[in-house]
Amino acid sequence: MERSRQDQVILRGLAYRFIILFGVISALGDMTYEGARSVYGPYLALLGASAAVVGLVTGLGEFLGYALRLVSGYFIDRTKGYWLVAILGYGMLLAVPLLGLASSWWLAAVFIMLERTGKAIRSPGKDAMLSHATRRVGTGIGFGLHEVLDQIGGFIGPLIFTATIAATGGYKRGFIFMTVPALLTLAVVFVARARFPHPETLETQERDTAGEKEEKGKSRFPRTFWFYAAFIMVSVAGFVNFPILAFHFKQSHLIPEAQIPTLYAAAMGADALMALAIGKFYDRIGFRSLIVIPVLSIPLAVLGFSQSRLLIVFAALLWGLVMGAHETIMRAVIADQIPVCKRGAAYGVFNTVYGLAILCGSAVMGLLYERSTALVIGFASISELIGLVIFLRYVRLQTLSPCTPIRRP
Repeated sequence: MERSRQDQVILRGLAYRFIILFGVISALGDMTYEGARSVYGPYLALLGASAAVVGLVTGLGEFLGYALRLVSGYFIDRTKGYWLVAILGYGMLLAVPLLGLASSWWLAAVFIMLERTGKAIRSPGKDAMLSHATRRVGTGIGFGLHEVLDQIGGFIGPLIFTATIAATGGYKRGFIFMTVPALLTLAVVFVARARFPHPETLETQERDTAGEKEEKGKSRFPRTFWFYAAFIMVSVAGFVNFPILAFHFKQSHLIPEAQIPTLYAAAMGADALMALAIGKFYDRIGFRSLIVIPVLSIPLAVLGFSQSRLLIVFAALLWGLVMGAHETIMRAVIADQIPVCKRGAAYGVFNTVYGLAILCGSAVMGLLYERSTALVIGFASISELIGLVIFLRYVRLQTLSPCTPIRRP
């Protein structure tokens, strides 16, 4: 018994080390692509893109960044090739420095798609590996800790662009500088692979083996999973993408162009704070904590398209809070309710739905913005209200016939 407890303590310590090490990888990766993402809207506008084009390009980029995860997720479930997809996906961060060479919005769009494709390739493997470690320490706090480390890079990256824009009056040197964190990301990935070649061994083996075999033989996800997917689809479609907000900031002249990346950095800081808080909240009350997503997304749209500088700043911080919830508890639900044998595929489906929602929502909002910001606010608000109705139905189904959560160690 004493030996068993010692083993549990050792494995728990290893799980924390893995989460922290992957947090460093994600921080460097975020420094690269979140820095670039903070200026996508203004940069595309500078290259001649309209609001509709910005919405379509960024929405399509996000869709690719999520939809292709379905293929990657199924590949991982069949091969357990976690590190193969991680190396390939993080390697495609090198598309970010190439944005500095773009001379037209369509060429910049190609590089944005390449970077997003890399994220699609690596993310299911990253989420699956983290899910094994977070099962040891608590899924909410585990994903929350990772998100905090992740957003350190998300905070620093935009500040690099603020400095380069202030110093040079342009974006190109900022993109080229991102070669440094991109290469460092790859280096740390290889270190993590050497130290944790089989991250699946971090997850507790104290599971119902018969139940696991039964689940493996089934080809379908539980009914509640599809209600969860519907909630994600509608609520994320109504979530205003930051490039569209940044486009509004630039066009309205309420925020100086050089300060837009700083505002994004502040949003990343809010994201990090939210991740820890909502992670702990999730570990206490479970999936019911998802209600904060539609509740916070409605005022985000109202404030984000206002003509007040102060309200715009509040909107950026609110955007970060909602993103913190997206990145933490939306992933934690999958880890808690889907068995290991289907988790890669479940993350693939989850991310495909998420990406499709961003594509549809961003494209529609971009088109509506050219007519009236009031139409954008209306679309976002109605989407979130519908999402809230679906969420309440999801809660009822979970209460009546819950997906059996995998026991915690």
